[in-house]
Amino acid sequence: MPNPAHPDPRAHAPYATVEEYINVWTDRIWQDRGVGLIRDCYAPEVVVHGAGGTVTGVEPVVHGTLQRITSFPDRIGGAEDIIWEARGEDAFISSHRALHTGSHGGHSVYGPPTGRSFAFRGIAHCLVRYGWFVEEWLVRDEYELVRSLGLDPAEVAAGLAARGGGARPTAQDPGADLLATGVSGARPAAHREECELVLTQFHELWNQCYLDRTERFFAPDVRCHTTRTRTLQGTAQHRDEVISLLGSLPDAQVTVLDLAAHTEPGRGTRVAAVWRLEGHYSGVPAYGPPTGRPVSLLGISHYLVRDGRIAEEWRVYDELALLVQLAAQRLGGAGAPGGQSA
Repeated sequence: MPNPAHPDPRAHAPYATVEEYINVWTDRIWQDRGVGLIRDCYAPEVVVHGAGGTVTGVEPVVHGTLQRITSFPDRIGGAEDIIWEARGEDAFISSHRALHTGSHGGHSVYGPPTGRSFAFRGIAHCLVRYGWFVEEWLVRDEYELVRSLGLDPAEVAAGLAARGGGARPTAQDPGADLLATGVSGARPAAHREECELVLTQFHELWNQCYLDRTERFFAPDVRCHTTRTRTLQGTAQHRDEVISLLGSLPDAQVTVLDLAAHTEPGRGTRVAAVWRLEGHYSGVPAYGPPTGRPVSLLGISHYLVRDGRIAEEWRVYDELALLVQLAAQRLGGAGAPGGQSA
């Protein structure tokens, strides 16, 4: 039996809508500095999947948020979009995309304050049940953050690897029919065509390398906002960007873990996809000398679908996490799981 299009109001209580729930809690925690309020909306055993592994429990989220605010005290996470979808009557998925801006005013894991400004994107794909965050998939473009601070990402990655970093994202099995059920649970039956479009482009373009089919899935004037604050325009640039990433990981395969879709007046139909790219770093040496060993990237993409094709994409993944994996391999270790803050 398909899920309802809208969850029970208790799923996002005490707020009237999903958007209000996400925006108010985000502002109270980050802008008003109510860090302890995390314990009022994150479940005690919340599970957070990040680019460097998975952590369990609300206290690591509190601690990570405190450190993040200390490092970047004037940081603002400007909401760009929230793609939400029901997960039965008691829960919903919120895929919250934000543009983070600010300056490096405090000590951080990347070193002493540089005073330099930054702008980078992040997406938090969250499962909320009866008003509690119970699971989250979190991706930030940390490479762009480090680059903006005037630091060498490869040197930063080597330092993080030497301190035990380098874990790969946790492997999760989405099941056989992603249109019906992803890692966040059973989906509504709505937006099937748009979700099939997203799944098929991953399969044919990324996994089978039929890059000549790009125009079947993307509008001629498609815009793709991707890592390092780059915006690509047109199907040729979109195609070549996929080729450049696959060139370093020539046997790479994408597994889509979760989907969420929502239509809203003035915004159109948007689809969120959580994905994992796995392959051996044995091709073009874009990230230093090839290791020949497996690496994994956790990514999240948001798509605007119009007239049967993708008109715009926002693609976020953590190249710094990839560099840390490679640095750990060169040191001869596998690395240890690392935490992520909210």
